[in-house]
Amino acid sequence: MLVVFILYLVFTVGLAWWYSRGARTNEEFVLGGKRFSGTALALSERATGESAWLLLGLTGHAYAEGISSIWVALGCVIGILFIWMVMARKLRFQTEQKGVMTVPGLLGKHFPGAEKQLGMLSALIIVFFFLFYIAAQFSGSGIILQKTFNLDPVWGIIIGSAVVTLYCMMGGFIAVVVTDVFQSILMIFTLVVFPIIALFIAANYHLPVVQMLAEADPSLLSLTQMKTGGAAVLFILSGLSWALGYTGQPQLLSRMMAIRSDQEVRRAKWVAAIWTILAYIGAILIGLFGIVFFKSGYLSQDATLLAKDAERILPVMVMSLVNPILAGILLSGVISAMMSTAATELTVSSASITEDIYSNVASRKAASRKKLWINRILTLSVGLVAIILALYMQDTVYGLVSYAWSGIGSSFGPALLLMLFWKRFSRAGAFASLISGTAGTVIWKNFLLEPTAVSERLGSFVFAFAMAVLFSLLFPEKSKNTA
Repeated sequence: MLVVFILYLVFTVGLAWWYSRGARTNEEFVLGGKRFSGTALALSERATGESAWLLLGLTGHAYAEGISSIWVALGCVIGILFIWMVMARKLRFQTEQKGVMTVPGLLGKHFPGAEKQLGMLSALIIVFFFLFYIAAQFSGSGIILQKTFNLDPVWGIIIGSAVVTLYCMMGGFIAVVVTDVFQSILMIFTLVVFPIIALFIAANYHLPVVQMLAEADPSLLSLTQMKTGGAAVLFILSGLSWALGYTGQPQLLSRMMAIRSDQEVRRAKWVAAIWTILAYIGAILIGLFGIVFFKSGYLSQDATLLAKDAERILPVMVMSLVNPILAGILLSGVISAMMSTAATELTVSSASITEDIYSNVASRKAASRKKLWINRILTLSVGLVAIILALYMQDTVYGLVSYAWSGIGSSFGPALLLMLFWKRFSRAGAFASLISGTAGTVIWKNFLLEPTAVSERLGSFVFAFAMAVLFSLLFPEKSKNTA
């Protein structure tokens, strides 16, 4: 199994190096220079979107909560389908028309005269929340490598993060997309093949799945965890609220911005849709089968570990149920999820600092070659800070991602939706969205989550959207925006 994992790492870095040899300009480093097909970008977006959160967080959530986790999965699927089916074509057109390379740049160009302020504020928000997001991925790599090779989690974090940072520095967007395509195939292999393996094992040992779930805990078969009335409605809305955050995630939307044509968008959206549906069904099934195998005694040797951390259910099942070679392949799919997401967030963070902060404060315009090297240095710097966070943060992968997801989605989601679909959206509304989305997430997470039982993903998004509309009406643009 160790050999399989080492081969995976070597192949990933080699692939990134081979395809990155032509990345000679900052434009190619940041957005790929229109090199990739819609299919490749769709697979890259899916690999980026489905991080350690899906393969560890959601499988663990299903293991702990049962079929009620379907609302989280459904919220994610709705969000993914929306950004591909509704937003992708408009984003591609706006990117080409305005000649920008980042989401902050897209917002800034929409309001001439406010480019610097909007760009710098947006970049700061991205870097702040992405540090938590990247730390969650690095933390996930520590979990996997500890369970797989009995490696100290600290070394697991360092190894996984070092590989990601290395290939991001080599080729930026190009390296990330190329490795994402390979990693998305590994991920879907794990999420489709392993539930089928688990089903055959359960059938072979005549395990009554539904009966055993009911015996473990009747609430595991409840769609609302036995909640009724208003509590049940809030529970469902909390799960579905994951959909809202997709509308403002720069690491996903940058793939749509990089697509060459509308024809490629049409092809890409169906690739993304099929991949997503298969992946989420697989993640929920893995968690539910985990309950069954644990109750049957097949995972009893890891009872203490799972009692402390439900997010270890997938690696525990893989190690217990399949042979070492197949286990190495399946767990490489889990590592792929973390590496692909962390890689994109590293490049988006460095690009935001370079394009939307450095370019706005520099006394003169930097040459493309110089900005390329600044991007590489910043990639390394952001990676190092995220490693430190991963080593000291105590929250779960699910919790870290939920927080970062809410912050980014609530800040940028309302602004981008209104920019694309509402002609009366103003720069005041854009600032209101960014500020209230960020502040709302921090306040809601720390002070309002428990009293209201409403997730920060829902509360902060609704608040930011309302503020964006209100400030657009109170402070409209002086002249009609023709961008």
